[in-house]
Amino acid sequence: MDRLRNELIDIVEWADGSRDDLVHKFDRHQNEIKSGAKLVVREGQAAVFVDQGRLADVFEPGTYTLDTANLPILTTLEGWKYGFESPFKAEVYFVNTRRFPDQKWGTKNPIMLRDPEFGPTRLRAFGTYAFRVSDPATFLEEMVGTSGAMDTEEVTNQIRNTLVARFTDVLGSSGLAALDMASNVDELGGFISEKIADDMEEYGLEVVNLLVENVSLPPAVEEVLDQRTSMGVIGNLGAYTQFQTAQAIGKAAENPGGGAAAAGVGMGAGMMMANQMGGAMMGGAAAQPSSSPTPPPPPPAVTYHVSVDGQTTGPFTLDQLRRKAGDGSLTRQTHVWNEGMSGWTRAGEVDALGPVFGAVPPPPPPPGA
Repeated sequence: MDRLRNELIDIVEWADGSRDDLVHKFDRHQNEIKSGAKLVVREGQAAVFVDQGRLADVFEPGTYTLDTANLPILTTLEGWKYGFESPFKAEVYFVNTRRFPDQKWGTKNPIMLRDPEFGPTRLRAFGTYAFRVSDPATFLEEMVGTSGAMDTEEVTNQIRNTLVARFTDVLGSSGLAALDMASNVDELGGFISEKIADDMEEYGLEVVNLLVENVSLPPAVEEVLDQRTSMGVIGNLGAYTQFQTAQAIGKAAENPGGGAAAAGVGMGAGMMMANQMGGAMMGGAAAQPSSSPTPPPPPPAVTYHVSVDGQTTGPFTLDQLRRKAGDGSLTRQTHVWNEGMSGWTRAGEVDALGPVFGAVPPPPPPPGA
């Protein structure tokens, strides 16, 4: 009864299906189709006839009577001796050729590249695209095979992987700085579409309306970039400080329960603002900040005490000791001392006093030596 019922059905069509279905195999008992049957191909569909695994005829949208005139390739493959008076065998696949919009793509892992401004960095990207089956016969051969059914999820995974690979190639070779990506997303989308056109053609597919919605930096880099942007927005730090101080004074005045603490905050903030305003109002060189920092005070001069006849004299600077050495009142045997020494020491044994005696000749040798 099933066989007889199928042979009596003379309309071959695909009327129902999910919006995500790409391929539907027309179900007939032993794939037998009645001679003279009507083939109905709706808009956004294509019908592909397959004979024993070999692609035969492809029908665009329209209504057809299945006879020798409309099935030239299938007629040649079968070579019927008795014409189409009896049912013939063929598999019929309906392929959805409409556009499937709003498909998502994005990088699973960050893309490593060398940014001209930030140096080595990582970027993520995501966007949307639409696709359609451009060649039903090629799509059936390369993607569907003999499964008889396919939905968009099985195709979008392959498209997404190809998109990310081509996007990585385009992004790495573009030389664009990360901060310039926003003004070039349309161009990036166009370049990627050109890159993947040949890849998709091999599957009988076409990717259209490819959009790059966002290219983002790592969160840590974005945080630093936000801080840098905040500094640029603030602009004049002095004016911003005055504004913040005025707000603090107002809040302190509005807090009657703050007591002495609130009064102290208000007084300190008021004095700081007064000093800032006073400095801004002063004219001339006095109001201008110094262009260079004030040098630190010079280190204290090194001094020594000198023992003369059992008495402590001094302290004397090195210049004073040099004059004493010149007039003979200081010799290498004279005992000296300063705060860095543990006890009295002969002047000739102190290395720091070597320059003092540099120009003084040593004692002459004894007579007859």
